[in-house]
Amino acid sequence: MTDALELDALWQDFHRVVNMTSAELADWLRLRDSGELTEPLPDDAGPPLGRHVLSILQKRRTDLTEEDLDAMREVVETVTAQTDLENEPRSDDTVVRHRLMTVGHDPLKP
Repeated sequence: MTDALELDALWQDFHRVVNMTSAELADWLRLRDSGELTEPLPDDAGPPLGRHVLSILQKRRTDLTEEDLDAMREVVETVTAQTDLENEPRSDDTVVRHRLMTVGHDPLKP
């Protein structure tokens, strides 16, 4: 398991890059997967990592599992790599914005 200092840093980094609330993320995942012909059950909407982020947002730090920590690291790395100062998505970069929103980061959110 991760030591307390590393866990604190990861928790802070995760909540720094995940700037959408659990309600916003759940709505986005449902909207993203909605279609004219089919729509998944609300709990099945979105990709596995997006659903995992949603479950992490609904947990206390003391309830995290190793799988949660791995997912948190993946999200921090993904968002950080795609949102550094030179690569920050612009308002017209819809594909990148939507990809980041799937893991809980809306680059246009203040």
